[in-house]
Amino acid sequence: MTESRRRRRWLLFAGIAIGVLVADQLTKLWVDANFDLASPGATPGAGNQPTEIIGTLVRIAKSYNDGGIFGIFGSSAPVLALASLAVMAMIVWYESREGMRGHWLLTVALGLLLGGALGNFADRARIGHVIDWIDMGIGNVRWYTFNVADAAISISIVLFIGLALFGSRLAPAGSKASKEVASPASAEAPQ
Repeated sequence: MTESRRRRRWLLFAGIAIGVLVADQLTKLWVDANFDLASPGATPGAGNQPTEIIGTLVRIAKSYNDGGIFGIFGSSAPVLALASLAVMAMIVWYESREGMRGHWLLTVALGLLLGGALGNFADRARIGHVIDWIDMGIGNVRWYTFNVADAAISISIVLFIGLALFGSRLAPAGSKASKEVASPASAEAPQ
C-alpha cells in the first residue's frame, strides 16, 4: 500500500472515530440537560414518561447505566473504563496491522468500533456512568435503551459479520484474494 493510501486510510479511521465520539457526546450532553430520567416501561400517568419522537416507535428515555452493555456487570464503571482502554488499544493495533491491507469496510468498522468505545469511555471517566437515551420498540416490546456510541458499535458488528461472510467477494480488484475468488480452478494442478 502506498504511503498516500495509508494516510487516507488512517484519516478515514480517525475521522469516523472522532465523528462518532463528537456526535455521541453532544447528543448525551443535550439529552442530559433537557430531559428528566424516564423509564421506558413506565405505566402511563406514573413517573417520568419517555418523550415520543416517532410515536412510541422511537422515544427519548434518559437513563444512567453504570454497568456494561445492556446493563450487565452492574455498578462496574471503573473496571469497564480500564478494560475499555485495553480494547481501544487493540482496535488501533488491529487497524495498523489488518485495516491497512484489508478492505476499506474493515477500516470503517474499526473506526465505528473505536468511536463507540471512546464515547462510552468518556462518560465512564467523566461522570461514572453512561447516558443511554434512545428507546425503540413497538408497544410494550422495547429494545434496550442505547446511545449513539452503542449504535456505532452495533453497526460495526454488522459490518464485521458481513466482511466475514462476504469478504472474499469484496476484495479489491487485482488483489491476490480477488484473483483466487475469480478463478479457484487455477489453484488445481492439471492431471
